This record gives sequence, structure tokens and C-alpha cells, in this order.
Amino acid sequence: MVVEKNVSITERFLDNYYKTSMMVMDKKIFTTLFLSLFTVITGVGIVVPLLPVFAHDLGASGIYIGLIFGAFSFSRTFFLPYFGRISDKIGRKPFIIAGLLAYTMISIAFLFSQRVETFIVIRFFQGIASAMIMPVIQAYVGDITPVGREGFTMGLFNMSIFWGLSLGPIVGGLINDRFNLETAFLSMGILTLFSCIISLVMLPPTKMERVSQRATTPLQWKHLIRDMDIFSICLFRFAYTTCIGIIWGFLPVYAAVEFSLSSSAIGILIMLGVFVSGVIHAPMGYLADRLNRKRMATVGGLIVCAAVFAFNWPNGFWGLFTVSVLFGIGGGVAMPAVMALAVVKGNQTGSMGSVMGVLTMAHSLGMMTGALVAGAMMDLFSLRHIFATGAAVMLVSTILFYMINPAQRQSMPDREP
Repeated sequence: MVVEKNVSITERFLDNYYKTSMMVMDKKIFTTLFLSLFTVITGVGIVVPLLPVFAHDLGASGIYIGLIFGAFSFSRTFFLPYFGRISDKIGRKPFIIAGLLAYTMISIAFLFSQRVETFIVIRFFQGIASAMIMPVIQAYVGDITPVGREGFTMGLFNMSIFWGLSLGPIVGGLINDRFNLETAFLSMGILTLFSCIISLVMLPPTKMERVSQRATTPLQWKHLIRDMDIFSICLFRFAYTTCIGIIWGFLPVYAAVEFSLSSSAIGILIMLGVFVSGVIHAPMGYLADRLNRKRMATVGGLIVCAAVFAFNWPNGFWGLFTVSVLFGIGGGVAMPAVMALAVVKGNQTGSMGSVMGVLTMAHSLGMMTGALVAGAMMDLFSLRHIFATGAAVMLVSTILFYMINPAQRQSMPDREP
């Protein structure tokens, strides 16, 4: 009896020690991934808004400026599913390190580029590097997310993206005004190199990743593509980012032409929705773990739809300000729930990288579609028709999401006091 008791105590101690160690490791991994993605997004945000001006100064026409951005989106969209899928087989860390190192080298290449054609080639390879980083990091976070806390974890993590998107352009403008564009490129390189170093040092070896220790093999593409859960969340993400593409691409023109707003006022409006969404992501993620995620995403989608359509009504800065805040709230309500659904599906299928890759591809396609459709609508009709079109896309997609995605009952896991 004594021996059995001692064995039981020993086993219990080892089990508790293992669980505690995994929790500490997961927090360390989460913090590392958060900082890595935040610095990368900030670094890219510093440079990207300055590229059109620099290309124009080099004599680039409108089509060449479009190709600078289109080359990035094309390569990124094409490679996103591939890197997400292969990371399910090989592991996450190799792709994260390779992508961050590639970003650092690309920053150096920008410093020595003096031709528009070279910029297009560099942006093509930057898109490939981005495809290595974004879905793989999100899949890694999904791997370490506790069951029942998918909404809060992904909501908290996505703040790294929204904060980086908000901070980057502001810092880039200040650097360019105070120094020059070369300093902005150098800043992006320093930030991505920092991310590469901390990821290399702080992330555990690939063999210790949960995806490497999983016995099951990822689902084949044909099964993932036919999965209506995955299709519904990708459709929702596509529609949401289509609206973002419309707002980012044409709200500046709309605000300048219709209301004669200054560049600083327009910059505030563009960043406002991203900032508000980022601020409420964590609390909305907390709610997503306690409410029905399908209904929560639907409510957020309807708010986004109303906000995009409401861009037709304001008659000045404060009206646009209010609508931009409403748009940020809608995205902040919807996206933690959508990402939580994606994490659950990734765990169920054993294909977290593939699911995140397809979801990020839907994001990228939405951004491109939003810009293209809005441009066509502006040429054929008027600026105000652009936002009505975006609202219609969001409304139809939200309804389809609610109809296609099965009703979800969430059971909260037992938690120790």
C-alpha cells in the first residue's frame, strides 16, 4: 500500500510538473510570436505607405505603382496555402525563421533599388516571405491555444496585427519627414531582424512542437475544400477584407474630393477602424468563449455591413469618424469569433496550418477584390456607389455564413480553481 501510494504521489507530481512546464512554455511561445508578428507588421507598415510616392518620384506610371502592390498580393495569395500545409508536416519554426530572415534581406534590397522594375520583383519575393510568416505563426498560436479559450487567445494575439497596422504608417511618416526613405527601409530591416533573432532563440526546437508530436496526418486538400465549416469562415473573412480594401483604397479619395479633408485627417480615419478593432479584440475574444460564436460573428458582420453603407451619409470629418469607429467595432466583434471557429476546425482536422493558410488566402483575395471592384464602380458610377457595393457583399456573405455554418454549442472545459 505504501509503495502504491508513493507511486501515485510521484505520478501526480510529475503530471502537475509537466502541465505547469507546458503552461510556462506556451506563454513564452505566445509572447515570442506576438512580438515577432507585431514588429514585422510595424516594419512593413513603416514602408508600404511610402512606396507609391517613391515610385512616382522615380517616374512610375499608375500601372507600375499598381504592379508594385499587385506583385506582393499575387505571390502571397499563391503561396499561402502551400506554406500553411507544409508546416503541418515539417513544423512551424523553420518557416517562421526563414520568412523573417527573407524580410530582413528584402529590406536591404530596397536600399539598393533605384528602378521601378526592381521594386516589383522585390515586392513579389516579399509576398512569398509574408506567406511563410502569417499563416504559420497563426497556426502555431492555434496549436498552443487551450480548448475553450480559442476566442480570447486569438483575439489577444490579433492585437499584434492591428497595433502594428496602426503604428507602422505613423512611424513611417515621421521617419520620412525627419530623415528619408532609406532610413524607413533600414528601420524595417532592423525590426524584422530583431523578430528573427528572438524567434530563433525563444521558440523551442521543431521536434518539441505539438504539430511535430502529433500522430495524425493532415487532411488532404480535397477534404478541406469540401468542408462547409471552412468555406463559411473563409467566405466571411473574404467579405470583411473586401470592405477593408474598399475603405483603405478609396476612403482617402472620397474624403478629399467630397469634404476636402487634410492628409492628416484622412490618415486618422484610415487608422481609426483598425485601432478600435484591435482595442476590443481581447474582450470580444473573451465573450466568444462564452457565447455562441456563430451568432456573435453574424452580429459583427451586420455591424460591419451597416457601417460600410453608412459611409454614404456623413457630411464631414466627424461623421466619417463615427462611421469608422462603428466599422472597427463590427470587425472587433466578429473576427475573434471567426478565428476561434478556425482554431477549433484546425484542431479537429489536425490541419491547423492548412486552415490558417486558406483563411489568410481569403483575406488576401478580399483585399485585392475590394480594390478592384471599388475602382470599377468608381469609373462606372460614383464614389458613393463603392460603399453600397461593399455593404451588399458583406450582407450576402454574412447571411450565407449563418446559413452554411452549423449551429454551434460550446461546452466550457473544466477549469481548476
